[in-house]
Amino acid sequence: MALIVHKYGGTSMGSTDRIKNVARRVAKWHDAGHRIVVVPSAMSGETNRLIGLAKEIMSQPDPRELDMIASTGEQVSVGLLSMALLAIGKKAVSYAGWQVAIKTDSAFTKARIQSIDNEKVNRDLDDGKIVIITGFQGVDDNGNISTLGRGGSDTSAVAIAAAMKADECLIFTDVDGVYTTDPRVVSEARRLKAITFEEMLELASLGSKVLQTRSVEFAGNYRVPTRVLSSLTDPMLDIVEEANSGTLISFEEDTNMEQAVISGIAFNRDEAKITVLGVPDRPGVAYHILGPVAEANIEVDMIIQNQSVDGKTDFTFTVSRNDYQRAVDVLNGTKSELGAASITGDAKVSKISVVGVGMRSHVGVASQMFRTLSEEGINILMISTSEIKISVLIDEKYMELAVRALHKAFELEKA
Repeated sequence: MALIVHKYGGTSMGSTDRIKNVARRVAKWHDAGHRIVVVPSAMSGETNRLIGLAKEIMSQPDPRELDMIASTGEQVSVGLLSMALLAIGKKAVSYAGWQVAIKTDSAFTKARIQSIDNEKVNRDLDDGKIVIITGFQGVDDNGNISTLGRGGSDTSAVAIAAAMKADECLIFTDVDGVYTTDPRVVSEARRLKAITFEEMLELASLGSKVLQTRSVEFAGNYRVPTRVLSSLTDPMLDIVEEANSGTLISFEEDTNMEQAVISGIAFNRDEAKITVLGVPDRPGVAYHILGPVAEANIEVDMIIQNQSVDGKTDFTFTVSRNDYQRAVDVLNGTKSELGAASITGDAKVSKISVVGVGMRSHVGVASQMFRTLSEEGINILMISTSEIKISVLIDEKYMELAVRALHKAFELEKA
């Protein structure tokens, strides 16, 4: 008998018929003898609807009160799913995050989990019940309801699996696993049977929308075996087949096969480039440029500082496209203090990254990437590397061409 955590996204919970299908799938796993904890998201579109209502009342909603409102979507989901299980004769009980309790800090709308009390859940599991817990939320030390931010249900599920020492965490979603790249851009994209936590973390942070980055961090830190699989299959699909479907996120040392050089290609359209031209090349220049940007709560990604010429240098970095104008305004406000000649930027750029743990033991990945882009006439604006990743910034209009060319060059369509 294994302890399994199921997580279902908003699409899976999108209607009462789909919730009934989730109940049938969960019951199938329970009938096979497993102890089951389920973490569902709010019904698709519900969180946006609730936030929209809040903004009709207050254009910049108070964070604490916004969490009170946004957290109700998951409460509806767990109640409906519990009733769907009760209706087919299964013992089930639902809990909100504060009832478990899932303790978080007090950073409303983007709280982080600190601890989970699993005593109540274990008692229910021992009693043969299926336990359903709200995702996306918890409670702080003062008893305030808090939410974890977008995609927080993934993090909730993995955190609960870690606290319960679950055998596996199954993330049921509307895709059937992790692909070498987005199939909507490259039709030959291939589903991966397995991927390491390191690779998945890079892909998630670089724009892959399959899993929330924090959930992958949690799974890796607490060594929670995690599988991404489809909730759109027949809920009565043979359990052995289902248990081996999708993509298993594992540890590098868990696999005996030689790792592929490149596992996947991630891309992000939501990029903007800013250049501060002609700043004095002296100690602290990077801090004086990026300090005010950080104080404005703007996250910086790729950074390049050019070679000094006549005591002057150019400093280039990227931010989210949504933060572009705000970052430019901040820098224009400090331009005279910086001694900069001018501030320029480009909000029509994209980042493309090749990811693979196999890079550690193979040379020539960067040269092949750069050669492929060169052959397609694509200019590289910036480059960033890590041990298992190479990222480049290019003109947005070439993004899909670049992804398709790199996917073919690295033969990712082949198993």
